[in-house]
Amino acid sequence: MLTLWTALAAWYGAGVGLLLPRAVYRLAVEPEEPWRDRCPAGHALDGAVSGWLGRAWCDVCCRTYGPGEPVFVLAGALVCGLLAAVVGVRPELGVWLLAAPFALLLAAVDRAVNRLPDVLTLPLAAGTGTLLGVAALQPHAAGSWRRALLGGVVLASVYFLLFFINPSGMGFGDVKLALTLGVALGWYGWGVLLAGAFLGFLLLAAYGAVLLLSGRAERGTEVPFGPFMVLGALAGVLLGGLAA
Repeated sequence: MLTLWTALAAWYGAGVGLLLPRAVYRLAVEPEEPWRDRCPAGHALDGAVSGWLGRAWCDVCCRTYGPGEPVFVLAGALVCGLLAAVVGVRPELGVWLLAAPFALLLAAVDRAVNRLPDVLTLPLAAGTGTLLGVAALQPHAAGSWRRALLGGVVLASVYFLLFFINPSGMGFGDVKLALTLGVALGWYGWGVLLAGAFLGFLLLAAYGAVLLLSGRAERGTEVPFGPFMVLGALAGVLLGGLAA
């Protein structure tokens, strides 16, 4: 049964991954710029100006813009398959599977332009908290909704303090993303929250060290934190699900 759920979750993740590239292309702009709805030459994407899902394909230029689909297909399948395999058939699994594509989208946008758009971070926080409240009412739920909400407040507060101390080293979008990740990690316990947050910083430090040692960056070079926050939180949720 668990193998079937894992396979279905992996297929779901792969399918959702196919839908993300256009959204990444449209959202990966500087804060003062509007969301992209056309290719660099000014042509409508795939003949639909308002579309958000699928490839960022231009019929006139006959090419795709933005990130390629295979990366998102693989990442979606891997993340969702792992979540299903480790968490098992529990109510919170549905929440993780719904939140995972948005987390991948945020990580990709942040990696592209060092920005975490409010249009994603704030609804994701509200949706995750609300859906976990519903999950907590179901049988066999393995976490605490109250602790999840408190975890979101605690982690966001820590990030806000770091932002206040050194605003050049952390963006306010990271603070908003921390709210969602704190809710997810807090669901399984304070130890999971601490582990997931620490892993995010550890992964960022390791990546920064690799860039410095390879000469691809200097001290003071801005590195997007969002992808590492998401990876750390994913590891934390997997640890929490495994322990539960």
